[in-house]
Amino acid sequence: MASLCTYQLLVTTLLMSFLIIAFSANFYQDFDITWGDGRAKILNNGELLTLSLDKPSGSGFQSKNEYLFGKIDMQIKLVSGNSAGTVTAYYLSSQGPTHDEIDFEFLGNLSGDPYILHTNVFSQGKGNREQQFYLWFDPTADFHTYSILWNPQRIIFSVDGTPIREFKNAEAVGVAYPKNQPMRLYSSLWNADDWATRGGLVKTDWSQAPFTASYRNFNANDACVWTSGSSSCTSNNNGNTTAWLNEELDGTRQERLQWVQQNYMIYNYCTDVKRFPNGFPPECGTF
Repeated sequence: MASLCTYQLLVTTLLMSFLIIAFSANFYQDFDITWGDGRAKILNNGELLTLSLDKPSGSGFQSKNEYLFGKIDMQIKLVSGNSAGTVTAYYLSSQGPTHDEIDFEFLGNLSGDPYILHTNVFSQGKGNREQQFYLWFDPTADFHTYSILWNPQRIIFSVDGTPIREFKNAEAVGVAYPKNQPMRLYSSLWNADDWATRGGLVKTDWSQAPFTASYRNFNANDACVWTSGSSSCTSNNNGNTTAWLNEELDGTRQERLQWVQQNYMIYNYCTDVKRFPNGFPPECGTF
């Protein structure tokens, strides 16, 4: 079973790489560098973006567009070597005290130790829905595709086309779901050595700076761009199909999700009895 899943992952990775390259966008057109005082750079005629972190500052960027639902991919190569204390965040977010947010965060570690992929979902300002994973590859050795599918029924986090987490719309049991606030895509590289690595026990080694993460092949062709109070998906949809707006996991992808969660999940808030002694959050029963 493990060898079959590994083969399926390899085939899917190759297909995803082809599709992303075929539809790659340009960072000059799609993103603004928002902070870092020159530590963020767009290179190769807009095909590559790098973020850097040193002791004085990290860096970050955001999408020019806002989206209200979307299927969004980015290829990222994470900080290599001793990345302890650093966090590379890649997420969708709205603004304000009742913001919505869909998070990938990559928590650095000592050389030789695995990265931790931290995920979270905020709705109406409420988060605390963490699931964490190790990865089945070295995310610093090459680029890999990190994807968010966000439609009215569910949010699916995927890595190289393999689903790792599904958060379903649980409004029927009183759980707010992100569906009304348009979100931008953000990414940042910053120092979080007060908590990121072994709960803050391992600090950032600034002799290893600058720390650098690289990005390429952003794809939001299947996404609803929000402009002046209206969505591109209700006008001309940019000529794209909207099948993803009703997409769900088929049997094969459900099996792959279970494979990842059984073999690589290291934390799930929905099983943390100490954290929720009086019962788990209601959305946990919908998984």
